[in-house]
Amino acid sequence: MSFLTFNAKAMGKPMHNKVNKEILKERLKQEEFERTTLSFYKYHHILNPQLFRDHFYTILSEINVFGRIYVSNEGINGQINVPKDNLDVLRNCLDQIDFLQNLRLNIAREQGLSFYKLIIKVREKIVADGLDDNSFDVTKKGIHINAKEFNELSAKEETVIVDMRNHYESEVGHFKKAIRPDVETFKESLPIVEDILSDKKDNPIIMYCTGGIRCEKASAYFKHKGFNNIYQLNGGIIEYARQVESEGLENKFIGKNFVFDDRLGERISEDIIAKCHQCGNPCDNHTNCVNDACHILFIQCDHCAEKLDNCCSTKCQDFNKLPEEERKEKRKSMEFNGTKFGKGRYKAHRKDMSLDE
Repeated sequence: MSFLTFNAKAMGKPMHNKVNKEILKERLKQEEFERTTLSFYKYHHILNPQLFRDHFYTILSEINVFGRIYVSNEGINGQINVPKDNLDVLRNCLDQIDFLQNLRLNIAREQGLSFYKLIIKVREKIVADGLDDNSFDVTKKGIHINAKEFNELSAKEETVIVDMRNHYESEVGHFKKAIRPDVETFKESLPIVEDILSDKKDNPIIMYCTGGIRCEKASAYFKHKGFNNIYQLNGGIIEYARQVESEGLENKFIGKNFVFDDRLGERISEDIIAKCHQCGNPCDNHTNCVNDACHILFIQCDHCAEKLDNCCSTKCQDFNKLPEEERKEKRKSMEFNGTKFGKGRYKAHRKDMSLDE
């Protein structure tokens, strides 16, 4: 079935949920069935992204799917959860759409409360890369390799491994020997990686990311830039971890895999390679400051979370204790860590935080 053959009355359905997020989260906790968290993507030319988006929202709503999905002229990129009993129904629904037939679903290694509502947005691109796709052939991608091939190729001395994710992702987990650019966005990473690899155009280069989507575009871009031996980890870290476990392979990934949902990470190895941004003790638990006027992403251990009421600073802690009306008024003129720093950039000063006890 083409995605254009659905009943037009679906266009009249509401496409977002205005219920308070805390109420939605509580509803999710009360569910008496398990959900499966997964991700997927597909590069495909969609003529009318808005029309497809409305159709897709209707389909997924009917089978109780929650998640965040981006649709554009270049394809679709989604992270969702679905009732476990509806997983086969989901697969069947996807197979009814021409370009999503036999789509690979990256099942999360660790399950949990990942999403609590369904959001589908139309965007210019499914991953913000800043590239002019007309300037190179996006179909000439790197060679896909599986976990076994990754282990074999990465063991060679001349092989270069490149993490195409952001610094706050690689801070908590990465492959051994990987180059990890200190960037906040995928768009920012492309010229920096090109410069780092400028003298390695003939080396075998393996690129990896969370689920594979960033490398689909990056590998084609770097081949266009003259790099001759580009490989990409098929299915990313998520699929690598699944294959390592199912096939009994050596695990070359250390730490956690950062994920963009309420879980904020799934453990791949028992190694803790990061530190609490507040006290400096070993920790790899990302969180967002509970002060909604700040909401900065940072790493916080249980001790600091208890001491600061899950805030990033005493300033946010004190602000959060104010009456709601006073907070609304003060936030117009106050500046917090989330205003001043990018994702994962904030590091507390121990002397300012009273964290030495």
